[in-house]
Amino acid sequence: MSESIERKSVVSGLFWKFSEILCTDGVSFIVSIVLARILMPEEYGQIALVNVFVTLANVFVINGLGTALIQKKNADKLDFSSVLYFNFLFSVLLYLLLYVAAPYIANFYGEKQLALVLRVLGLRIPIASINSVQNAYVSRNMMFKKLFIVNLLSTLISGIVGIIMACFGMGVWALVGQILVSAMAGTIVTAVVTKWVPIFAFSWERLKSLIDYGWKILASSLIKVGYEQLSDLIIGKLYTSKDLAFNSRGKKYPALVVDSINSSISAVLFPAISKQQDSPDKVKSMVRRSIRTSTYILTPLLFGMAALAEPIIRFMLTEKWLPCVPFLRIACIYYALQPVQTANLQAIRAVGRSDIILKLDIIKRGLGVIFLLLLMRQGPIGVAIAPVGMSLVAMMINVRPNIKLIGYSYKEQFIDLLPNLCLSLTMAIGVYWFNCFMINIFSSDILLIVLGIFVGVVYYILVSLCLKNESFLYMVDMIKSYLPKSKK
Repeated sequence: MSESIERKSVVSGLFWKFSEILCTDGVSFIVSIVLARILMPEEYGQIALVNVFVTLANVFVINGLGTALIQKKNADKLDFSSVLYFNFLFSVLLYLLLYVAAPYIANFYGEKQLALVLRVLGLRIPIASINSVQNAYVSRNMMFKKLFIVNLLSTLISGIVGIIMACFGMGVWALVGQILVSAMAGTIVTAVVTKWVPIFAFSWERLKSLIDYGWKILASSLIKVGYEQLSDLIIGKLYTSKDLAFNSRGKKYPALVVDSINSSISAVLFPAISKQQDSPDKVKSMVRRSIRTSTYILTPLLFGMAALAEPIIRFMLTEKWLPCVPFLRIACIYYALQPVQTANLQAIRAVGRSDIILKLDIIKRGLGVIFLLLLMRQGPIGVAIAPVGMSLVAMMINVRPNIKLIGYSYKEQFIDLLPNLCLSLTMAIGVYWFNCFMINIFSSDILLIVLGIFVGVVYYILVSLCLKNESFLYMVDMIKSYLPKSKK
């Protein structure tokens, strides 16, 4: 494949992946606002409590083998089918274990009604085992246009179901229904749209070779997700379900921003890098572009959201959700550090060094647990701050292997990151002080938000132009290349 064709394939994949996440997250965002206005924080807290265990179980069937299928150069129908059958049987076993453990988990939290919620929500695990293989097939074949259709439809269907159930006063079951319908609809629509069906064949030898690579990714993901869920577990046990709901809601909106941009870049970047894994220079070039572009787009959105957090929450969710404002601001800082980490990890995965990923995660999450232990008695805010400290350290740790693997040094990464970070930070400070001044003039939250966004966007673009920001100029050139050229 020539470089120009490859570039168009990557850009096309980015377009459709970004469109998919932007549309589905847009729909999900609207649905979450409607549900949050109808439901109480305590009901969100109950879902967050049980979701800790469902999420951990899901790691076993979603991560590892799916990544191995994408990374393997010559994966065929037998590979995909073998993984599908193994994943499904293993997921059923996991669900049965969760079903038995449900009453004990409910007693751990002191809320017996959670047992039934956990048993029903756990049905998501076998569904996810099928969908993970479907998504690996889509990613490997760069079928992101079809994935756009799949996820948009499943999000719309599940959102409508959740809102209807909430309007009928079904409380926490509205959230359970939304999650399960989303999983089922996604799996069914993917099967229809991609027309991929497994063959009736199974190879232990093929599966074993994939496990040899995938178990390290699985272990790494389990450590990562386990650490992330640990903060929810601590807040749910030491404090209240309300505190947990505020923490979860505060993390949700920055996470939506990151998923819309960083996840789309990662989903396309990994298979693209995997195809160039034998060329360190090309891998380095792609990783550098990923870091520059994602930080240029992500950091102003996150820092701007932190600056306008109070009017945003008050306008969208009403006064009852205002306690989640500090959690939102902390989460914005945490997620702003993710693009550098993600790009470096994708490079390491793509060149086949899953062993390094595992070693890095053991070190990083071990440090993260230390941060949590030191801050957990400082209240829910202390628990929320702990991942930020860990993330700062993790950003440095993730860079080190790529110095040797692709020749991407600390200095180069610092140079790529600093301009966009400084530009975003100065913009956010300006927006925050502008909002503090304007709040004495206008009482309308929507007006404060619109004015704040306007000031931030104008500042960001003007300064980018004046300083000839490399990322800004690259994006302008890319847009121009896709515009129709005028005929002379």
